Amino acid sequence: MKLIKMSLAASLAVSLAAAGGEIAPVQETAPSAETEVDYGTVFGQSRTFYIDRTYKGSIENNRNSLATGGYIGYKTPDFHGLTATAALYGVYGFDIHDEDAEVAGSSSYDPALYGDGFKNYLFLGKAYLNYTYENTTIKVGRQRLDTPLAGADDARMLPNLFEAAVVTNSDIKDTTLIAAHITKESVGTFGNVYPTTSASLLSLAMQSGYGYGYKLGTNGEFAEMGEIALGAGNDTAGVTALAAIYKGIDGVTLQAWDYYAHDILNALYLQADIGWNCMLNDAVKMNASLQYINQTDIGDALAGKVDGNYWGAQLGATYGNLSGYLAYSQTADSDGAENGGILTPWGGMPAFTQGMVTRHQFFSDTDSYKVAATYNFSDHNVKATAYFASFDVGQSATYAAGLDTKESGFDIIYQASKNLQYRFRGNFPDDFGPTYDWDEYRFIVNYNF
Repeated sequence: MKLIKMSLAASLAVSLAAAGGEIAPVQETAPSAETEVDYGTVFGQSRTFYIDRTYKGSIENNRNSLATGGYIGYKTPDFHGLTATAALYGVYGFDIHDEDAEVAGSSSYDPALYGDGFKNYLFLGKAYLNYTYENTTIKVGRQRLDTPLAGADDARMLPNLFEAAVVTNSDIKDTTLIAAHITKESVGTFGNVYPTTSASLLSLAMQSGYGYGYKLGTNGEFAEMGEIALGAGNDTAGVTALAAIYKGIDGVTLQAWDYYAHDILNALYLQADIGWNCMLNDAVKMNASLQYINQTDIGDALAGKVDGNYWGAQLGATYGNLSGYLAYSQTADSDGAENGGILTPWGGMPAFTQGMVTRHQFFSDTDSYKVAATYNFSDHNVKATAYFASFDVGQSATYAAGLDTKESGFDIIYQASKNLQYRFRGNFPDDFGPTYDWDEYRFIVNYNF
């Protein structure tokens, strides 16, 4: 971030002589102290993204895209605890094939780096007031949210953004309390990777972070939360969320979130994390986590009956520069929406077992596991991760029913400087959908300021 400052120099006094109109010599004065004037903060991120995917199986095709964009914003100086922030977000996709992206479409270009319809666009993504008094912060307006079941999902060019009012308080020792009301969402570019041309593809989107009506909130538009979830005409009062995060026990974090999506569903999210030294070797740092999601219909039940349950567990260890974990999750089935699959229409994707692209762990009657390892080459500012995930998709799932889907991949991050990051990633799903899979590579450059 860059703080805008200006030095104010004191002016030198000059006087005229009383007689003859002669100019008196300038008198020497002591230098005045410089005063810094705070004109606020300019911040932002530049992102350039290249992606290449080759399909195999029933789909034989290669598509690739190159785009650049990001955001630039301004935050006012603090005035008795009150600040205002605004930021423009935008994306520009390059036409790297013989035909333009809007003409060639997804056969040649990856839609997740563009707006809907392969559009380039610019919009006011953040515009909020923030007020802090003692241990309470109130933020109202367009903003980024990173919560378990409503989040930015910043996996491609631009993130999901929201219109919301959020109150955070830490008066209670070791405890953070959060109350929020979310009215609208603008869907980031990643949502465009999910087609809406069939019921099964809509089910894939709904259980992967994007609602049936997500296209209403693309290209910088902010659409109502109910319409994002279920489509046009499903106006609701939005989503009210309450949360408590407790860190009063050494090495332990407990959190509980409740999302009341008016006239659609109530979603409860619980998570517990604990860390300790290995009893056999103090140099080995252990960690374990549990998570649980429960969803039920409420009010007018615009999504019909909702009855979803998911749980996950993760065990990890760190030794020096090497770390790794093993995770397992299970989603039950029911006679509710998506046959009991977990509904995630607003970008929330907290599952321990999700792959880089495969999010089948939320499908009905599905068991999933994931193993991953990371080595930190600290002398070279490089972190390298490799992983493998498996999804035993249940017969009642509304997408990929009965498949044994697998995904392997890698993620290499080079932090060239404090502000500049290079990232190289790859994912290789097998049986992502019926009779097709792919090899995908991504190269990303982020510059923060």
